[in-house]
Amino acid sequence: NLCRLITQMKMRAPKNAPPEEYAVALEDVRPFTAGLICLTGGAEGPLAAALAHPHWFGESESLIAGEKCVRGLCVVFGRENVYVELQRHFTRREEARNQAAVRIARKLRLPLLATGGVSYATPAARQVLDVFTCIRHHRTLETAGRLLEQNSERYVKPAAEMARIFADLPEAIGHTQELAARLQFTLQDLGYEFPKYPAPEGATQASFLRERTMEGMLHRYGAANERARRQIERELALIEKLNLAGYFLIVWDIVRECRARNILVQGRGSAANSAVCYALGITAVDPVGMDLLFERFLSEERGEWPDIDLDLPSGDQREAAIQYVYERYGKLGAAMTANVITYRGRSAAREVGKALGFDADALDKLSKLVGAWEFRDPKDNLDRNFCDAGFDLAHPRIHKFFELCQRVQDLPRHLGQHSGGMVVCRGQLDSVVPLEPATMPGRVVIQWDKEDCADMGIVKVDLLGLGMMAVLEESIALIRRHHGEEVDLAHLPPDDPPVYDALCRADTVGMFQVESRAQMSCLPRLRPK
Repeated sequence: NLCRLITQMKMRAPKNAPPEEYAVALEDVRPFTAGLICLTGGAEGPLAAALAHPHWFGESESLIAGEKCVRGLCVVFGRENVYVELQRHFTRREEARNQAAVRIARKLRLPLLATGGVSYATPAARQVLDVFTCIRHHRTLETAGRLLEQNSERYVKPAAEMARIFADLPEAIGHTQELAARLQFTLQDLGYEFPKYPAPEGATQASFLRERTMEGMLHRYGAANERARRQIERELALIEKLNLAGYFLIVWDIVRECRARNILVQGRGSAANSAVCYALGITAVDPVGMDLLFERFLSEERGEWPDIDLDLPSGDQREAAIQYVYERYGKLGAAMTANVITYRGRSAAREVGKALGFDADALDKLSKLVGAWEFRDPKDNLDRNFCDAGFDLAHPRIHKFFELCQRVQDLPRHLGQHSGGMVVCRGQLDSVVPLEPATMPGRVVIQWDKEDCADMGIVKVDLLGLGMMAVLEESIALIRRHHGEEVDLAHLPPDDPPVYDALCRADTVGMFQVESRAQMSCLPRLRPK
């Protein structure tokens, strides 16, 4: 229900809309309250908003408004699920609000609950929060004023310290412990299920997969290849044991649809070690003939879902494949995986520099220094690098800049979308993970990245766009047109001397899957001729 509520809030407005367009009224919450606990919140909660009436209202009017707010929460969530929240960060306004909240809780006989209102782990981390506040509001630290925290009390406090802070209201601490005991949900209870492929009447997913695989085996290997048959039988037995037939059928279905639309599609990576994938036409490498190890792709001991990446030509053809998945499973049944963009290098330097109030020239110089200290050799002289650029690292402002740049490294900056990862779900995906619209029209993104999905057992299929796939597609068409030959990527000669000689000479510019930076970095270690 919480995921669905967040999804409804996000999907009602386009990406990067003003915050007010995402606002949720109490009536919007009503259909999603089952299983949820309601806290009245801190400074930005509904009770604080109700108590903060204009100054011409007296104290009694504010209390009436606050009481009305809490009664409304009780109607929506049920009295047993509403706690009046208290936070103490040693500010006068907050304590006045706490006293009003206590009076309302006593009158309505609702439990008080103590929380930390945590925004950072340690007091020292408050500086990073202030920098992020300036970034969010396009201010400098000098002009941010009351947008910044009044003190550094929003850190994770030990239990003994919380008990001391709320010594006058011990029941608030007791109810915090009580609520913690009530909350039995864990992330293992997500209830995610991979979709079931609609097998024909009288067939199971496993039997339907076997039929399609055996048909493909005859095409790929012929009827007399007993070695291939034994390998496929072994793989199918493990796939059935792990209940993965639906996954293979769904990937096969995407490949089949691409071929029906004349879109070149090719499975890559460890999936090429699977004879089942080869027989289904997902990959074009013969793992039996090349003695590839199937367990690199899938094994019972690893306890992981298989990972099949599909390469497609960049642009409209890949988008057509993505939209087919949306059409097949619905806008709430499929979504792109998120990619958490983090602060790195120059982006961190520029944002921190803006918050500290550096001018444009100083920002340019400081951001250029990033390469000098982010990946520097331990023997490099950092002071010299800054001095050469006209900065004194001993100056408090420059030193603070350098410290904050290091502290924001790898912290989240914004949520993007993965280059091609898609997840699908049996039922509605928004009951498992929050969804939101992507910047690109017609796309939906989940709020978790690929590592989160792997940890939670959510299955991802990568539909990756490669410019080289478009080149291959055009090359196959040119060969057909000018030479009258049909190229089958699955039946290219396994040993191609000219290709091997080119690899030995490191003459690989423009060579598919070899010209990448990762592959090129390996070549010197291979000691080519």
